[in-house]
Amino acid sequence: MSAINLKAAEVLTREARLGSITGFEGTARELVQCSRAGKLRDSDRSFSQCMGCSSGNAFCQLSMIQDAAVVNHAPIGCAGDMFTFNFVYRVGQMERELPPVIGRYFNTNIEEEDTIFGATQKLEDTIRAVFRRVKPKAIFITTSCASGIIGDDVEGVANALAEELGIPVVGCFCEGFKSKIWTTGFDAAYHSIVRKIVKPPQQKSNKVNIINFWGSKIFDEILNPLGYEADYIVPFSTVAQLEHIAEAAATVQICPTLGTYIGAALEQVYGVPEIKAPPAYGIAGTDNWLRELGRVLDREQEIEKLIVREHQRVLPKLEEFRRQLQGKTAYLTAGAAHGHALIALLRELGLEVQGAAIFHHDPIYDNGDITSDALAHDVNTYGDVPNYNVCNKQAYELVNILNKVRPDIMIARHGGMTLWGAKLGIPTLLIGDEQFGFGYQGVLNYAERILETLDNREFVTNLAKHSTMPYTKWWLEQNPFSFLRGDAHVDIY
Repeated sequence: MSAINLKAAEVLTREARLGSITGFEGTARELVQCSRAGKLRDSDRSFSQCMGCSSGNAFCQLSMIQDAAVVNHAPIGCAGDMFTFNFVYRVGQMERELPPVIGRYFNTNIEEEDTIFGATQKLEDTIRAVFRRVKPKAIFITTSCASGIIGDDVEGVANALAEELGIPVVGCFCEGFKSKIWTTGFDAAYHSIVRKIVKPPQQKSNKVNIINFWGSKIFDEILNPLGYEADYIVPFSTVAQLEHIAEAAATVQICPTLGTYIGAALEQVYGVPEIKAPPAYGIAGTDNWLRELGRVLDREQEIEKLIVREHQRVLPKLEEFRRQLQGKTAYLTAGAAHGHALIALLRELGLEVQGAAIFHHDPIYDNGDITSDALAHDVNTYGDVPNYNVCNKQAYELVNILNKVRPDIMIARHGGMTLWGAKLGIPTLLIGDEQFGFGYQGVLNYAERILETLDNREFVTNLAKHSTMPYTKWWLEQNPFSFLRGDAHVDIY
């Protein structure tokens, strides 16, 4: 793990910085033990079906800064992310009751000739055109595999144009080929923000930074009674808001996979304390997180009263849900931190978690504090999880495992994974809003949705009868991890 270095234009990848991996099969306890002992090694795959791209994750955050513009220095095909996140941007605006505004995203259209002669002139011309058209308060340049391979001087262009235009022009180095772990793109986006947008604090405020995606604003009801104000970043922030986040009283993350870098950067560089307890999922996790929040904000007595009050409200309802879910089994697939959160939720409800396909694993976060380890919290609080697979969205592994364990329900975080459970006739639940499961109420929220999903099996039953799988009977009879290591042998016939 490296200290935050804002003098560097690029952030180190998670593989280099944190020792993160995308290949593992075993149990959750084994993974935690390997991580803590410093013996964690990535397992390569001799066959890989798909991967995510860190450029898309960087764009995910930068594209939703309200008065900034993003210039994607890439071939036009890389701009496919723009449609997806413009849709999410509009949905998130409605959720936050903001006026509908179309995002301001542009692409330099690197072509074959540019890969020979360079595309810096295209980049300069595009930035000037963007400035004239939309008058943004800042312009972010997201790089691509093409711009990285041909070696365009993006940092030099950014510095020169910032001086010429009088606004921050910031390079975000997020080439997809550099990392198998696409969440490195989050780190690249936040590195560019902290490096060129955030200003040193002039005075401390009563605001708490909430590093989040675009879900519901649940932190207001937690922080306002304590005398603090939630400042939701980065989606829907303005450049002016981001300039002052170093003045906050603390930083909270809805998902450490998303916010590990910026939380640590604000603490290490500007002294903004990060709430290091794993996010508040499950009763035990929420207790722990609230107590850490109370300690950092000097509101410990108020927090203890809140915990007592919420236990009295929630625990009787939780016991009823546990009774209804007794004996039910679940399998889940999600990104790392939210996947760990879902394990806590499901175990809290009394479901047997038969396994998990988690997209990557960080053995430690940028704060260097092992108390932030949410998977260790799951194992220590609720016990081990079998069939624990770290895989970067390898659907062929997921289908094989699901076909073998046949859970009562599959829980997914990402829409592209849900169809596999449904095609096998397994009731599948997708909830995109991380905040939906946060805190005491979040446990009850999930319980209600799980029961609804289990009670409505007809659709997936009919889908399984009338749909086909792209995977053959041969593959479904194999070990799901036959391709996980390059020296694995599989008989193909």
